[in-house]
Amino acid sequence: VQLVESGGGLVQAGGSLRLSCAASGFPFDDFAIGWFRQAPGKEREGISCIKSSEGTIYYADSVKGRFTISSDNAKNTVFLEMNGLEPEDTAVYYCAAIHGHPQHLPAEDEYDFWGQGTQVTVSS
Repeated sequence: VQLVESGGGLVQAGGSLRLSCAASGFPFDDFAIGWFRQAPGKEREGISCIKSSEGTIYYADSVKGRFTISSDNAKNTVFLEMNGLEPEDTAVYYCAAIHGHPQHLPAEDEYDFWGQGTQVTVSS
């Protein structure tokens, strides 16, 4: 099982980044993919989740309206388009996979597999 994040980097406030999460080693359609972030000194925060085979998407209030999650099922890849970035969005961003049918934004301990993370830094 592998989840590999990419697309992080340094961006100015107000800018945009697109993160990718490439999944392999498990039946992609049976899992939902979520994005988390962890800022220095803070707990890991779940920010979005998608199960594209069921058309379900969830967002945390902190990113709703600025971030968009999407999926390319043919490539087993989930994207997180981040617009209007703020210094407070600076964190390591992780993707994770959860088996089943999430009815809400899943908590950290509900996920089965995790990626290694990608750093996003937003300068003011």
